[in-house]
Amino acid sequence: MQFKDYYATLGLERSASADEIKRAYRKLARKYHPDVSKEADAEARFKEVSEAYEVLHDAEKRAAYDQVGQHWQGGQPPPDWNAGYEFSGAAPHEQATAADFSDFFEALFGRRAAAGRHARPQTHAARGQDHHAKLLIDLRDAYRGGTQDLTLRAAVPGPDGRMQWQERQLSVAIPKGIRPGQQLRLSGQGGPGLAGAPAGDLYLEVSFRPDPLFQLEGRDVVFELPITPWEAALGTTVQAPTPSGRVELRVPPQSAPGRRLRLKGLGLPGSPPGDLYAQLALVLPPGGGEAQQQQAWRELAQAYDSFNPRASLEA
Repeated sequence: MQFKDYYATLGLERSASADEIKRAYRKLARKYHPDVSKEADAEARFKEVSEAYEVLHDAEKRAAYDQVGQHWQGGQPPPDWNAGYEFSGAAPHEQATAADFSDFFEALFGRRAAAGRHARPQTHAARGQDHHAKLLIDLRDAYRGGTQDLTLRAAVPGPDGRMQWQERQLSVAIPKGIRPGQQLRLSGQGGPGLAGAPAGDLYLEVSFRPDPLFQLEGRDVVFELPITPWEAALGTTVQAPTPSGRVELRVPPQSAPGRRLRLKGLGLPGSPPGDLYAQLALVLPPGGGEAQQQQAWRELAQAYDSFNPRASLEA
C-alpha cells in the first residue's frame, strides 16, 4: 500500500503548527473546490487536500500518522502497522463522507473514522465519547474463536501540552466466524463520562492479517494445491491443509490446472458456513534429472505426439 504524505499534499513541513495547517488547507480548498475551480483535476485534488487536513488538524490522528511515517521503509508499511491505535469518535471535516477517503486512510484509522461520529456536546453531565480502533487477527482465529490480548495506544495531551502515547491492555473475545470489516463493541471501554455519566463504548473494526496459504472470498476460503502432471492425469488422494487441520482430498483423473475442488462447509464458520476450495496448480519436477527421468519424459512426448495444446491458437 502506498504511503500518503499528507504534509506534502498541503505544502507543509512536518513541524507545521495547527494554524499553519489550517491556513494551508483553506488556501488549497478555495483553489480546488469543485464548485469554483477551473482545474481539470479539481475534485480529486480537493479530496486529497480534505483527507490530509482531516488527519493533520486532529491531534490524535496526526500523532498516529507521524509515528507510522517514522517506520515506513521503502514504500512498504511495517508489520501490523495499522493495529492498536485508539481514536475518539469525531465527524469528518465539512461535507466529506466515507467514500471521499483513501484506502490508506481507512487502513490506518478504520472506516468508522471515515464515516464519522459527531462528538456529543460537553454538558454538565455527559456520556463519554465512543472510541474506535482496528483489531488485527489471523484467519485461524476466526475459525476457532477465543480470546486475544490487545494493546491500544491513544494520543493524549501531556503535562507540557504536547501529545504523548498512553497504552492500555484489553482482553477481547473473538467470536467464531467473524469476518473482516465487522465491528466488536466493548461497552464502557470508550472515553470517560462527565459528572458521573457512563463511559462511551469502544468499537473494534476487525481486519485479517495476510495468510501465507489461504485467501478469503466472502465466507469461502481458497488455497493453491500443487500437484504433479501424473497426479493431474491419473488422479490421486492427498493430504490437504485447512485452517482447522489437514484433511484427505481426492483429485479426480484428468484434472486441469486452475480447477477448484470444493470442500463443502470448511470455509469460515457461520450459518451457513462457507466452503473451502483447493485450486490446482501444476508443478514440474526440477530441471535436469537422471537419464531415466529424462527418458520417461521422452516416452511421454512420443505417446502424445499428435496432441497439440495450442490448437485453439491456430484457428
